[in-house]
Amino acid sequence: MARVERSLTGGPSGPGGTGPGLLGGLPRQRSVPPTTGPGPAPTGSAVSGPTVEAARLPVAIRSVLRLLPTPLGTPFTFGYALVLAVTSYVASHADPAIVRSLHQASSTDVAHLVRYPVAVLFASALWIVGGFLSPYAAGFLLVLTALERRIGGVRAAGVFLLGHVVATLATEVPVGLAVWAGHLPGSSLHRFDYGISFGVAASVGSLAGLLSPWLRWPLLTLFGSVLAEDLILLDDPLTNWGHLLALALGVATWPLVRRAARARAVASGAVRT
Repeated sequence: MARVERSLTGGPSGPGGTGPGLLGGLPRQRSVPPTTGPGPAPTGSAVSGPTVEAARLPVAIRSVLRLLPTPLGTPFTFGYALVLAVTSYVASHADPAIVRSLHQASSTDVAHLVRYPVAVLFASALWIVGGFLSPYAAGFLLVLTALERRIGGVRAAGVFLLGHVVATLATEVPVGLAVWAGHLPGSSLHRFDYGISFGVAASVGSLAGLLSPWLRWPLLTLFGSVLAEDLILLDDPLTNWGHLLALALGVATWPLVRRAARARAVASGAVRT
């Protein structure tokens, strides 16, 4: 009975009632952990190092990927970026005469705004001046992604459209009035005016209000100084004024976007809990 009881409580025993694989009478023996299958059991040092490094890599990758749009996380920016990629490809590979005709038809000049205001405001936002490798394309991806992650796709689209529409009208209506008053030639009614720069400028101004102060003010200072320098050069004064106006419109949305970001954060926390 004693042999049976010992085997039940300690497993198959050797002489002296020691555990499995131990020799009786020899002190300070290292116990052998039970194994579930053939092969040596992994040690702690052999597993922890590579496992920790492997765990850090996905975290770093996820942090970088959050800067870029994704179909589920930022559907507005992702879908819009695909459209801009297609139109940029067309602009760089199609016949130049066809591209010029498309740009002319999409231009938000006074002549088009008078006849087809909604259609031309939409069409003009389908092109990037300089193509998909221009600075405004990079700004679009980074800024719109960050803004949409904080306030949602509908509100991010609203900020973009606010800058695009208001700045466009603010720069083109004076041209029409100047032509009507005789201060500008009639050809000014048909000038090229298309692109996403007004929407991007408004999005930069809006996003700045959601960042910490040590990021907000350097961003506004750097971006504002670039726009001011373009205005001083007088390369395209109307467009340059439009960029500054769009930036100011984005700054004016701070109370709205901050409230939206807080509500989104609270809703997200409630869902997680």
